[in-house]
Amino acid sequence: MTVKFCWFNLMPWPDLPDDFKTEHRSVWVDIDGSLFDPERANGVYHEYMDQLEFADELGFDGIGVNEHHQNGYGIMPSPNIIAAGLARRTSQAAICVIGNSIALYNPPHRVAEEFAMLDCLSGGRLVAGFPVGTPMDTNFTYGQIPALTREKYYEAHDLIMEAWTNPDVFAFDGKYTQLRYVNCWPKPIQQPHPPIYIPGGGSIETWDFCLENDYNYSYLSFNGYLAGQTLMDGYWNRVGEMDKSMSPGRAGFAQIICTAATDAEAEELYSEHMLYFFNRCLHVFPGFADPPGYRTVKTIQAGKLDQFRKENQELFKRLTWKDLVEGGYVIAGSPDTVRERMEDMIKRLRVGTVFCLLHMGNMPDWKTRYSSQLFAEKVMPGLRGIWGDEFADAPDWWCKPMDDRVRPEDTMADARRYPEAPKGPVA
Repeated sequence: MTVKFCWFNLMPWPDLPDDFKTEHRSVWVDIDGSLFDPERANGVYHEYMDQLEFADELGFDGIGVNEHHQNGYGIMPSPNIIAAGLARRTSQAAICVIGNSIALYNPPHRVAEEFAMLDCLSGGRLVAGFPVGTPMDTNFTYGQIPALTREKYYEAHDLIMEAWTNPDVFAFDGKYTQLRYVNCWPKPIQQPHPPIYIPGGGSIETWDFCLENDYNYSYLSFNGYLAGQTLMDGYWNRVGEMDKSMSPGRAGFAQIICTAATDAEAEELYSEHMLYFFNRCLHVFPGFADPPGYRTVKTIQAGKLDQFRKENQELFKRLTWKDLVEGGYVIAGSPDTVRERMEDMIKRLRVGTVFCLLHMGNMPDWKTRYSSQLFAEKVMPGLRGIWGDEFADAPDWWCKPMDDRVRPEDTMADARRYPEAPKGPVA
C-alpha cells in the first residue's frame, strides 16, 4: 500500500492579541466577539483556500477541512462550504472533510445529502469524516447533553448509511430522529459509500466502532507522535484482538510539520508561529473541555484525558521550540531531518494516512507555501512506499474517483469556446 498525505488546514484566526492567554478566558465557546474582523476574514478565507488549492497542485493525495464552532482555533463552522469550493477548483486531490459532527445535525440526513453532493461535484473524490465532536462544539456551543452525545452520534450514523445504501424510500424511527420519508437525492458516486474516517481524540470505544464497521481510525492530537504512540499501540492491540487486518491503511495521524532548508532555518522561520498556536489557539477554558458525561466510563478507566485539560494548558505555557521538536509535537528541520522523523512516526504509529499540518497559527502565506513545497518535493516521495507490497491486497480506505470526471480546466476551456453557440447574431 502507498502512504497517503493529506494537506490539512484548520483555518485559525491569525490576529489574536499578544496578551490573549492572560486577558481572555478561552479561545473557544465564549471568545470575545470584538476580536473578529469580518472584512479581514474576507482575505483570510481566500488565502487559506488558495493554500489548499496549491497543495492539490503540489501532488498531495488529499486536502482536508473540518468543523468547529464559536472559536479562534478554526473559523470553519461549515467545512462543506469550503469543500464545495475546493471540489470546483481542484483536479486530483481527495476532498477530505474530517469531518461533519453528525450528532449536531437535525436531521442528520442533511449530512448524507451534502456529502453526496460533494462526491458528485468532485467526481468521487470525497473522503467523509464523522467526528463525535469536541465538547466545546457539541455540548457548550450547540447545547447537546454530554451523556447523550455518543448515543445520538450512533443513531445519526445509522441514518446516514442507510440513506446512502438503501435504493428505496424508507421510514426512519429512531429515538432522536423520526422521518416518514427518507429518499437521499443525490446519491454518492462511490458505492456503497465514500470511505469513512473517524477522527478520535482519545475515546477508546471509538476503536471498536471503527473496527466493527471497517472505518479508518485517525488520531488527532497536538501532543505529538511520541506521546501518541501509547494510544495507537492500544488501538493496534485491539485490532489484533478482533482479528482484523493489520493494514496501516486503517489508521491515520495528524502531525504538525515545518520544513526549511536547514534545521536552524526552520526554527528561525516557524518558531513564533508554533508558539502562537500552542499558547493562543489551544487556550481553552478547562471547564469547557471535559463536561461530566462526555467521556465514557471505558475512557475514564483507561486514563485517557482530553488534550485541552488543565494540565496541558499549563504545559503549553512552558513549551519552547526545543521542547516542541524534541518532544515530537512538531516535526521540523531540513528535508532530510523531516524525512527521517516522519519515517519514524509512520512506522511507530503504523499509519497509512498522514494529515499534514503545514500551516499553523499565524503563519504567513509565503512561509506556508515554502514549507509545503519543500515537503512535497523533497520529503513526501521518499515516504510513500514505506509499507511496500505487504498489504497490497488490503483495502486502502481511500476514495475511488471517476477516470472521466469533469475537471476545472476542462470546464473553463469549454466556457471560452462556446462550441454550440449560434454563429450569427441572436434575434
